Amino acid sequence: MQRQRRAIFLDRDVTLVHPYHYPSRPEHLRMYAGIGPVLHRLQTQGFALVLVTNQSGIARGYFTEDDLSAMHTHLQQSLAESDVTLDGIYFCPHHPDGAIPELAIHCDCRKPRPGMVLQAAHQLGLDRTHSWFVGDILDDVEAGNRAGCHTILVDLGTEQLPELAIRQPDFIARNTLHALHIIEMVASLEHDVNLVYCP
Repeated sequence: MQRQRRAIFLDRDVTLVHPYHYPSRPEHLRMYAGIGPVLHRLQTQGFALVLVTNQSGIARGYFTEDDLSAMHTHLQQSLAESDVTLDGIYFCPHHPDGAIPELAIHCDCRKPRPGMVLQAAHQLGLDRTHSWFVGDILDDVEAGNRAGCHTILVDLGTEQLPELAIRQPDFIARNTLHALHIIEMVASLEHDVNLVYCP
């Protein structure tokens, strides 16, 4: 049977793009320098690249799904300059404190719940046990761990030490570029050593 494709699930804000308080326009998404070429290498090595992002600004009425689509089109164009294509974009528009009633709910997709990762894995045919989740907060780590992925926390000094094992990352990186280099290194070892053996 053909092996499912492995993936890198990427948080968006602060992980892939520079911080901006509730970005609502395409120009608000500025990708970090140097990330594109490394993502290209990982994609050529067989990794699917999937964006997984909480977007409570929709529930709060700060911007619309059409606005979000325009932002993501801009982000995809920025990635295309490095010959990188996102295999999927998954977002959660909900928040219990939202101003839009139908979106002001507790859902299964908002991180730290793993709903978006599970949906992407099902729809795109991804092997979660050989995949990675990279994010800048422990909610990202928890979502990735709950989905059965390897996890990397991009340490920006904003998070406390995790009190629960489910929020403990496999690796901690100085920045997103460092996180991607960790994935490259571990992936190169997997050809010789089965690092994810599960009896």
